[in-house]
Amino acid sequence: MSKPRCGWVTNDPDYLAYHDHEWGVPCFNRQRLFEMLCLEGQQAGLSWITVLKKREAYRRAFYHFEPGKVAQISSEEMNTLLQSPELIRNKLKIRSIINNAQALLAMEAEGEDFVNFIWQSVAHQPIVQAYDDYHLAPVSSPQSIFLYKSLKKRGFKFIGPIICHAYMQACGLIIDHQVNCFKYSETNDSL
Repeated sequence: MSKPRCGWVTNDPDYLAYHDHEWGVPCFNRQRLFEMLCLEGQQAGLSWITVLKKREAYRRAFYHFEPGKVAQISSEEMNTLLQSPELIRNKLKIRSIINNAQALLAMEAEGEDFVNFIWQSVAHQPIVQAYDDYHLAPVSSPQSIFLYKSLKKRGFKFIGPIICHAYMQACGLIIDHQVNCFKYSETNDSL
């Protein structure tokens, strides 16, 4: 018998692994936080499973999301990336990854730590919320609006309030497992 999970999880092995081991787990790793911000932007208008299935290709194409390397991607290299069937071939989305790497580096050049910056949106403490099949998690929050405005002010792209909320859920800043999900119990036991 399988474990009870959040209602959005399908039986796809990639989805199961993502839900069980990544989604909602607090992340403090700079490169992973940057990667997830970029990937959440790629999702705009698509399903998360589409991006999840392409994640390894994105990692290869964007130097495993090392901001210093991503920021140096040339126009010629970007045009090559736009031809890749392994990626979502949207010029604005691809360009946003490069732009966001540059914005992150500019932030850090001014003395702002990216990890600290992201986590300040929840006062450095994950927000755990309880939802069931009748009361689903919201698609944005005051915290995601704050993060969106803060990122936008620093030049980040493809980062609206809904994208930021999904990002915060993915990286464990906001933990929205449904109450009947086995991860909800685990989260409450560990925090």
